[in-house]
Amino acid sequence: MKNLLLPSLCALALLAGITAPAAHAQASGPLTIYTIDVEGGQATLFVSPTKGSLLVDTGWPGNNSRDTDRIMAAMHDAGLTQIDHVLITHFHEDHVGGVPNLVQKVKVGEFLDHGENREDADDTRQLHAAYLKAIGNTPRRVVHPGDTIQIPGLNVLVLTADGEHIASVPGVKLEPNPYCATEPHWDLDTTENPRSTGVLIRFGKFRFLDLGDLTKAKEIPLVCPVNLIGHVDLYLVNHHGFNLSNTKAFVDAIHPRVAIMDNGAHKAGSPEAWQTVHESPGLEDLWMLHTAEDSDAGHNSAAPLIANLKGGSDGAYFKVVAHADGSFSVWNSRTGQKKEYAAK
Repeated sequence: MKNLLLPSLCALALLAGITAPAAHAQASGPLTIYTIDVEGGQATLFVSPTKGSLLVDTGWPGNNSRDTDRIMAAMHDAGLTQIDHVLITHFHEDHVGGVPNLVQKVKVGEFLDHGENREDADDTRQLHAAYLKAIGNTPRRVVHPGDTIQIPGLNVLVLTADGEHIASVPGVKLEPNPYCATEPHWDLDTTENPRSTGVLIRFGKFRFLDLGDLTKAKEIPLVCPVNLIGHVDLYLVNHHGFNLSNTKAFVDAIHPRVAIMDNGAHKAGSPEAWQTVHESPGLEDLWMLHTAEDSDAGHNSAAPLIANLKGGSDGAYFKVVAHADGSFSVWNSRTGQKKEYAAK
C-alpha cells in the first residue's frame, strides 16, 4: 500500500449532519461525514453543524502515521483543532491500532469503548493494553446499549456494545420483519467483532448506521423477529463488506437508500456481501472505498462510485453532506463528482 495522502483531501466538503429534530432548531448547516481511506480499516469523522466532532475508529498503526495524517487532513478541512469524542468499536488492529499515533498529534476530549477485550488472542490483548497506555489520563467512558454520546446538534445513540443490543429505539415503530423466516441460523464467533460498539446517528430526518464489524449472529437480534432499527438513509456496510456479516434479513430490513463499503483493495468486499447489499430493496447506490481486486467485475460498483480504483493512488475518500430534511450528497474525492439524494 502506498504511503500517500491525497492533497485533494483538504478540499473535501462537509458531510451531512445528524441531529435530532429538537437539536436542529438550535443549529443551522449540515453534518459533515468523512469516510477516510485507511486501507480496509475504519476511520469515520462526523462534524456537526456546531463543529462538535466524533471519530469512529482510528485505522491501522505504523505506516509512518499514514492513517493519522489522513484523519488530520479531514480535520483541517473541517476546521477542527481537536476531536471531542473518539469511539473505538472494538479492539482489532484496523480499528484501534491507530490510537497511539493519533494521540501524539491530536488532542482528544474523551475515548469511548465497550470495556474489556473479549478475544482470547495475544494480538488483541496487546492492542487493548497499548490503547489503554496511549490514552493515559484522557477521559475514557465505557458505553452500553441505550447510552448517548453528547454532541450539540446530533443525536448519537449506542445500539450495540460488548455483545448486547438495545431493546428499542425511541421513535421507531416495532414491526415484524418478513425477511426473518428464510434466514439461516448463524453461530456466534468468539472474536472481538460481535462485541462491536455500533451507533445510530440522527440529524432531523437523516439516519446513518455504523455497527463496526458486527457479525451475523449479532445482526439478527436487531431485526428479528421485529426490526428494532427501522430504515436508514446511509449504511456503513458492516465489517468492510465481509461475508461474515451482512445477512439478508438484516440488510433488507434496514432498507438503506445508499451504502458505503469501507473495504480495502485486498480486504473484504466479498462478492456475497456486495450482492446482498446491492440487491437490497430501495438501494439507490453502493459506494466503495476501493475496487475489490480479489472479486470480479460483476461484484464491484461502477468506477464513478469507487474512491480508489485498481492500480490507482490510495487515499481518496468520500464526503457526505446531510441535511435535516433527509437530503444528502456523496462526493468522491478521486473524481471530484457529487451525487445528490433528495429528501423523501
